[in-house]
Amino acid sequence: MAKTDIKTREDVFLLVSSFYDKVRKDDFLGPFFNDVINDWDAHIENLTDFWQSSLFLKTRYYGNPLDVHVDVDKANDNSITEKHFGIWLNLWFQTIEELFEGDYAENAKRRARKMGTFLYLKIFEARQSNS
Repeated sequence: MAKTDIKTREDVFLLVSSFYDKVRKDDFLGPFFNDVINDWDAHIENLTDFWQSSLFLKTRYYGNPLDVHVDVDKANDNSITEKHFGIWLNLWFQTIEELFEGDYAENAKRRARKMGTFLYLKIFEARQSNS
């Protein structure tokens, strides 16, 4: 079956839900997510909103991913490392490559790489300001 690009909200939902199926099963990442997220359906919808906004720039996302990730790091004794972001990024790329190809798919990879770097730096900064 030929792959197509990410074009619709349904495509974004497929990407996000398939990705988080992998994350939830991952021995290293899973505990961070499974211990914090109580309503996975709502979380997937929220992240579908985020990625739809990020990729298509036609909708607005009103959440604050930075605060959420800083809080998760604090709740886990400041134990999030670059390895967590590396695994997260590898699973994201793997999921995209399994399902899609094209300009939006490549943009989803670029945006995830930038976002991961930004979030990790902000987590590190938050640790410094709290010490």
